[in-house]
Amino acid sequence: MSTTRNLAAGQQALPVTLDDIVRAQERIGPSIVRTPTLHSRTLSDLTGAEVYLKFENLQFTAAYKERGALNRLLTLTEDQKARGVIAASAGNHAQGLAYHGARLGLPVTIVMPRPTPTVKVIQTEGHGATVVLHGEKFEDAYGHALALAQEQGLTFVHPFDEPDIIAGQGTIALEMLEDAPEIDTLVVPIGGGGLISGISVAARTLRPDMQIVGVQAALYPSMYDHIKGTHFPCDGDTLAEGIAVKEPGLLTRRFVEANVDDIVLVDERALEQAVSVLLQIEKTVVEGGGAAGLAALLSHPGMFTGRKVGLILSGGNIDTRLLANVLLRDLARSGRLARLRIRLQDRPGTLFHVSRIFDEQAVNILELSHQRIFTNLPAKGLTLDVECETRDAGHLERLILALRDAGFDVSPVEAA
Repeated sequence: MSTTRNLAAGQQALPVTLDDIVRAQERIGPSIVRTPTLHSRTLSDLTGAEVYLKFENLQFTAAYKERGALNRLLTLTEDQKARGVIAASAGNHAQGLAYHGARLGLPVTIVMPRPTPTVKVIQTEGHGATVVLHGEKFEDAYGHALALAQEQGLTFVHPFDEPDIIAGQGTIALEMLEDAPEIDTLVVPIGGGGLISGISVAARTLRPDMQIVGVQAALYPSMYDHIKGTHFPCDGDTLAEGIAVKEPGLLTRRFVEANVDDIVLVDERALEQAVSVLLQIEKTVVEGGGAAGLAALLSHPGMFTGRKVGLILSGGNIDTRLLANVLLRDLARSGRLARLRIRLQDRPGTLFHVSRIFDEQAVNILELSHQRIFTNLPAKGLTLDVECETRDAGHLERLILALRDAGFDVSPVEAA
């Protein structure tokens, strides 16, 4: 594995040390879940690496973000605690800060963009935070939060670009390496870079030979661009919205330059596959950003073959309807769910003959749709769309061959 680390950057003193992370662990330990690190035999067989999973989606707010948020809250002065804190976030940072702020009796204000889904607003308010909706984009909310912090004397808590936040996130690596000391490679999602910054300090100090690889969604390669000198655009509707950051932190990029060996990109299909695989194999719900590490193993297998890889399942906050779509799309791509378009003559008994072939091939029909009007077929022709369930891609192919052998013109309707 080739390194992209800047050794000169590594020689400069970084504002977070292993001691800072150990102290953070002592502070937050009694109030966060010490999530398990477990070996996955099935994922190991699937990827060719020995895979260890850190289940941060089992935190109370279903994401690792509460580690850094709590550490920052516990380092506030008494005056800062009395005045309260403010943050700009529509995601896991908001949840973690709101939950632990309420638990500690601190006033918390969260500024969210106006288009933030109502469920996220309700969840954040449910943790006792005051939610302010402002602007159309995160950048608008961020600027407004800074202005309110100045006007009201609140302490602004950045989601990733603060030493105390980074130290809190680094406690994950302490737990992982204690529970699975055989790990020799860590694959870590990157949004703003707070998670990989903290993890890299702990891992690089305890195990200087550790391979540390960052993962970004291909639609948002902000840290990749900075490190690699590329100029890919950062835009689009990604499944991994939790790591969809257009500009990496000024502080976190220093940690990445010094400690991270490489960064890889994963596309949307790989992210969807990883979310689906984790649910089917590990029976655990993981959001797009949290599945990015596994997506990297599936997309770049040659980088990790034979290595002992630790993956952080960083969060599990995914909309249930979106999760359902991801699972159905994955079933379609694997051939277990299919839609076939069959050209028929509009005669009595034709549908019976088609159904008989499905029965002979033991294929379950889920839905039928006839089209007689909006088609370029002759007036006595029609198309029949059949949504069906098969065992696998081979089973589907046998069904298609049987239909064609019976004289039917059939074609699959491709999944996205």
